[in-house]
Amino acid sequence: MLRPMSAYSSDPQLNVTDATGNGVEVDVATNLLSGTVRLSVLWTDQVFLNPDDAERVAQALLRAAEHGRRIAKGRRPRPDNTATSD
Repeated sequence: MLRPMSAYSSDPQLNVTDATGNGVEVDVATNLLSGTVRLSVLWTDQVFLNPDDAERVAQALLRAAEHGRRIAKGRRPRPDNTATSD
């Protein structure tokens, strides 16, 4: 059986869990088709980060933003609002 493929690519450099030790994870991913950035907090609706982990998440978001800009730059909208590649 084929597994569905995700258009999102997670930041492999980010490995951050909740400072309280409850197993909550943070994920930053870039959509490889559109360049949008997804910030996910897995298993809950909030996460408590120590200062070093907060900085790691911020750096991952900056990497994802730059990656997303490169992807989106390659897609120029046409007059009918559909995207095209160079």
